[in-house]
Amino acid sequence: MEREFIRWIRSQLPPDPRLLLGAGDDAAVLELSRRAGCVVTSDLLMDQVDFLVDQCTPERIGRKALAVNLSDLAAMAARPHSAVVSLALPRRGARELAIGLYQGILPLAREFETAIAGGDTNTWDGPLVISLTAIGETTGSGPVCRDGAKVDDMVLVTGTLGGSILNKHLDFTPRVHEAMCLHRDFQLHAATDISDGLAVDLSHIVEESDLGVVLDRGSIPISGDAVRLARQVNDSRTALCHALSDGEDFELILVMPPQDAERVVRSQPFSVPVTRIGRVVEEVGLWWGDEKGARTPLEITGYEHLGSS
Repeated sequence: MEREFIRWIRSQLPPDPRLLLGAGDDAAVLELSRRAGCVVTSDLLMDQVDFLVDQCTPERIGRKALAVNLSDLAAMAARPHSAVVSLALPRRGARELAIGLYQGILPLAREFETAIAGGDTNTWDGPLVISLTAIGETTGSGPVCRDGAKVDDMVLVTGTLGGSILNKHLDFTPRVHEAMCLHRDFQLHAATDISDGLAVDLSHIVEESDLGVVLDRGSIPISGDAVRLARQVNDSRTALCHALSDGEDFELILVMPPQDAERVVRSQPFSVPVTRIGRVVEEVGLWWGDEKGARTPLEITGYEHLGSS
């Protein structure tokens, strides 16, 4: 099964000049730009945690596995280069499942010019597990990190937030194009993607920059799915709560100087909206602000990977 599958994969991979040696050997050899930094990110996705294998197609699962890594590269404003894919497959139907996963991975890889450099495949008696590592390159402006926010910067987000469980967590578009364009044309002081929820992921920028953010409650861009989910689930969580704490939106949080932020919001340069939701302040923490300038603490809720102690 494995040899046949490897032959099938190799038949699906187009030649790429960035792969000096691609799939088929013990390791791949990559050609990276001499003046660029190498950006590496990895995500592990599991059945019953990141997807339900009996409720969605292998193609959607495979696409998500690559997309979450491309979203991490977007958060650093890094240009995608290549990826390696490792699969732990349930024994029954392993080959068909593996082919379906790659049929979801490969079109997205072509769309974002990401070479598939190889990986590993195994079978076991457990559920489907996918580990994908993506490699990117920094552009001339270098990587965008979480620790660069400055007092009086504006905080922006792409897209709309919340309710991703209804569909978006499988079918989102990583904001690579938006990040690269903003990094090229404007100043980006800090950024991250929204994988665990707006509040949690924004708190990472707060912690790394050792500053605070005051949010405008009325400016949070709430998705239609967040509104629908709030109506469907009778747990007293509002659509705003979903927008703040639902994970896997995979939009970008962007921290920019006021002048640049105003230009982006005014021009709306992308098909996806960009919304100003707050500003950076000296007082450490995450806050709600009102029209009178008063602040109240914002409870940080979202997905916790290791649970609670």
